[in-house]
Amino acid sequence: MPLVLEYEDVLKRMHRDFGLSLKDIDDFVDYLCKVCVQTDIFYLWRPYLKDPKDDFVLEAGLSSGSKFIVTYNERDFIGVERLGISVISPKMLLKKIGVI
Repeated sequence: MPLVLEYEDVLKRMHRDFGLSLKDIDDFVDYLCKVCVQTDIFYLWRPYLKDPKDDFVLEAGLSSGSKFIVTYNERDFIGVERLGISVISPKMLLKKIGVI
């Protein structure tokens, strides 16, 4: 739940930059809550990153067995490779999956 609230906070602060209305954001967050699976996190290594809010993203990636964290803020996740997860940009992900 904390990660969903973080997404909502960021999106609502920047909604004009994304060309989205507040209703669009609410609809997106409602959709996320409907399709996502809430998972308890039990990692004893927190805090790991400079920003505790980024730890939510890292925890979600690790607990889901993800290979990648996809973000424009790669520099905020320096060192997570030691935990077995790579950080890549959205553009790099699109290249990896053959979209571009």
